[in-house]
Amino acid sequence: MKLIYWIKAARLRTLPLAFSCILISASLALINKIEFSFTVFSLIIATTLSLQILSNFANDYGDAIKGSDEIRFGEERMVQAGKISIKEMKMAIVLFSLISLLIGLLLILKVFKEKEIFKILVFLILGVISIIAAIKYTVGKSAYGYKAFGDLAVFLFFGIIGVVGSYYLLTQSFHWKTIPAALFTGCLSCGVLNLNNLRDFENDRINKKTTLVVKIGIVKAKIYHFGLLATSFISFLLILKNTTLLYISSAIPLIILFKHLYFVRNEKDLKNLDGQLKVVAFTCFVSSFICFLVGLFYSF
Repeated sequence: MKLIYWIKAARLRTLPLAFSCILISASLALINKIEFSFTVFSLIIATTLSLQILSNFANDYGDAIKGSDEIRFGEERMVQAGKISIKEMKMAIVLFSLISLLIGLLLILKVFKEKEIFKILVFLILGVISIIAAIKYTVGKSAYGYKAFGDLAVFLFFGIIGVVGSYYLLTQSFHWKTIPAALFTGCLSCGVLNLNNLRDFENDRINKKTTLVVKIGIVKAKIYHFGLLATSFISFLLILKNTTLLYISSAIPLIILFKHLYFVRNEKDLKNLDGQLKVVAFTCFVSSFICFLVGLFYSF
């Protein structure tokens, strides 16, 4: 029975976004006929999975300690609900920090040769920073998620580092399309966070959790949301430049976002935005997954 609580604490619905940046970077490597290692790809997926679970465990723990989950809409938090103890969650955070570090180290050593010390150090530092960032989002007095820096962190890790970093690990090179790809996944990930913070606006304001929504207000947050999705859409069009008709089909799921924007614009009850989180997350994932499948098709 306890396993169910751990699965809920892992918040599996957040995983599609974590995987999207890897899938789209992998698709670019495949479509460009670059030699592709499925071992490296699997290690990147495993590292991302462990980091995302670590982040979700830390968020569950950090928000509970600060009392931010006492009045909450959406998914139930396990520490606040008493389903998982504070001690147990602390142990889980330590465990997944070590797992993330171990898998990340295996990934780095698989990609780079012994003489490539500088590259090894750069990605090792990025890995350690990722672990610290996953924890410090809500944990501690200097938790940046409580100081309106959550959006910036999400954009960096689900966009720039997630896409450009993954592409480099897969190919040991850069490609200009990784920039619009990073904007695509980064902006949609920020869109999901923005929806989450819109939904929790009243609760966050009462508990002095300064998210970007609390800082700029609901009206500006909705305008910001439109900007994020518009940027992601334009960026995706740049990714599709000079590609095949089959690759362009990956844009079809994005049509759903027009209906989503209409809903966000007109919805007055912010609690009802909860269901829209998965709309944006799965749209990002499906488009990225289609890109990956097309890349696989053209790689053979």
